[in-house]
Amino acid sequence: MPPLAAISFDWGTFTGYLLPPDSPTWHALAATVYIAVIAQVVGVVLGLFSALAQMSKRRLVRLVAGVYIWFFRGTPVIVQIFFTYFGANLFLGFDLFPRSVSVLGIGLDGAVIAGTVALAVNEGAYMSEIVRAGIAAVDPGQMEAAKSVGMTRGLAMRRIVLPQAARVIVPPLGNEFNNMLKTTSLLAFIGVRELFQDADIRYSSTFKATEFFLGVAILYLMLTTIWTVVQSQIERKLGASDRDEDEPGWLGRLLGRGAAPAAGRAR
Repeated sequence: MPPLAAISFDWGTFTGYLLPPDSPTWHALAATVYIAVIAQVVGVVLGLFSALAQMSKRRLVRLVAGVYIWFFRGTPVIVQIFFTYFGANLFLGFDLFPRSVSVLGIGLDGAVIAGTVALAVNEGAYMSEIVRAGIAAVDPGQMEAAKSVGMTRGLAMRRIVLPQAARVIVPPLGNEFNNMLKTTSLLAFIGVRELFQDADIRYSSTFKATEFFLGVAILYLMLTTIWTVVQSQIERKLGASDRDEDEPGWLGRLLGRGAAPAAGRAR
């Protein structure tokens, strides 16, 4: 193994990749962000419906929700991505996600759509447990009190229970989105040009692995750092009335000091 001093590092390539990023890298950065946002939003919606299904009085509805969570939490997300993009077409006998899709005259990459769907459905299984835990944290008497004044269960859930549960749900939800930003890198394996795929393409043509992969690591750190600051502010707004003065600020959260573990996935 060569000594560290003998390892060649092309600073020109490294700084040229980052300062400033060129158009393909900006597009890859944008793809990473919008795929993560869409997948997370859809995942939250799926998680909400799945959590409510788990609490249903109908056994069949609870069973369907339980199988959904069991399957998508128990299989690797990369397998789900490959099956969604490649396997679903063979399984159904038609192109569920064709190579290109035109929506209102706008051309969309089928791999991007398939990857976003796979990430969203996977995220829904994790968000289901987070939402269910948030609802369970609300005093059951709140629901009974709402019913006593004439509210239906659905209305009470929307106006009384879920707003209170949000304070429990938001911290792990923020951590899940942080993970989602990084998990989008798996879409490189089905040809989506997000940040990792962009760096891999450049490495393939130059064989400068250290420069490009260190550069893409910094771009991911930039994204997750920005989100950590935003998440910290959101949590402070939601918990302003009973916030612990010893709670770490955004820098402490960034460095992992005093942050509560997410109720979602184990890493």
